[in-house]
Amino acid sequence: MYKFSYEEALSDSGNRQRENERLAIEQSIALLRTAEKAGPSSREAVDAIIFLNRLWSFFLEDLSKSDNGLPDDVRAKLISIGIWMLKEAQAISSGKSQNFAGLIEVSNVIAEGL
Repeated sequence: MYKFSYEEALSDSGNRQRENERLAIEQSIALLRTAEKAGPSSREAVDAIIFLNRLWSFFLEDLSKSDNGLPDDVRAKLISIGIWMLKEAQAISSGKSQNFAGLIEVSNVIAEGL
């Protein structure tokens, strides 16, 4: 018979969640790289920006919850990063920026931290 503590189950669940988050960010990076090559007015750029917006909207919603387990200072930093990501994506969408490289670089740093 197997015995697992509740804490072990939660730890495994947290590890899976971080892995899923990392995979989602890596998917976003792949889309952003494709968009960077195709150009800011391309369908690829639209797809990458939509994906990034959904991803970071999800992250920001989770980070804003009081039961989020991250320390307050880490949550605040990630919220700031998320807001920047969304603003930069909007700037690309509106033709004011072509900073795919910045979005890719920040995404890589976040993915590596997971």
